[in-house]
Amino acid sequence: MSRLTDIDQPRNALDVAVQARVRDAPALARDAIRHRRVKLAFQPVVQAAAQDRIAYHEALARVQDPHGRSLPAADFIRVIEEEEAGRALDCVVLSKGLGILARNPGVRLALNLSARSVGYRKYARILEQGLGDDPTIAERLILELRDASVQRIPELVWDFMNRYARTGISFTLDNFGQGPSDLGMLTRFPFDIVKVHGTVVRGVGADPDRQSLLRAILAMAREIDLFTVAEGIETLEDALFARDAGIDCLQGYFFAAPTLEPPWRATAWKNSRD
Repeated sequence: MSRLTDIDQPRNALDVAVQARVRDAPALARDAIRHRRVKLAFQPVVQAAAQDRIAYHEALARVQDPHGRSLPAADFIRVIEEEEAGRALDCVVLSKGLGILARNPGVRLALNLSARSVGYRKYARILEQGLGDDPTIAERLILELRDASVQRIPELVWDFMNRYARTGISFTLDNFGQGPSDLGMLTRFPFDIVKVHGTVVRGVGADPDRQSLLRAILAMAREIDLFTVAEGIETLEDALFARDAGIDCLQGYFFAAPTLEPPWRATAWKNSRD
């Protein structure tokens, strides 16, 4: 009996540590954002028809604790995105992203944006200043909005998108297909890109139901002239099916994991399959 107890003790200690991490994560994230301990990790989005060619990179926020360790976003993002800290994070990401675009005229970036930030004056000021300093940034900037986020404040989002679409900024409807989606959003809002969520794409090469769903999404996107991206690609089989089904671009660990080192600094980008 004592041996079983000894075995259970490390498990219990681990459980306690995990619970403490999850409990403390929002506070750690708020502190990190306040002190701008935020880095960007870059993941390539490749052309489906020529998978050695990069269409653009998605810049993903990595919020870090005082020791430089990244905090798991799942532990805090749902909490802070409802707070001022969520909008502050969007501002930090935008500021860093605009700086990268200004310094690298050949780079195109996608940045995630919460719908709660579209009416945030500080976010608008940062964006306006960046576009004013370098108008060419607009055509190289993609802002990604989640469908669930858009549905919460549609009027504000519509006004924001129409205003900045005229500058040349592109907009992506992110996480499409993850859950119940309002298909009307694709026609009511000036989206340029629809990104199909990984829950639809993972395993699509061998799953007839997922294949039917992906084909339906792509048919709808073609009908309204939307560029399409499949995220969460992890296998060759899924990549080939998505390509053959007519997807425009692919993203996922099959091609490359997000990296803190900007890939365009390397002499050549290598597909992680090599």
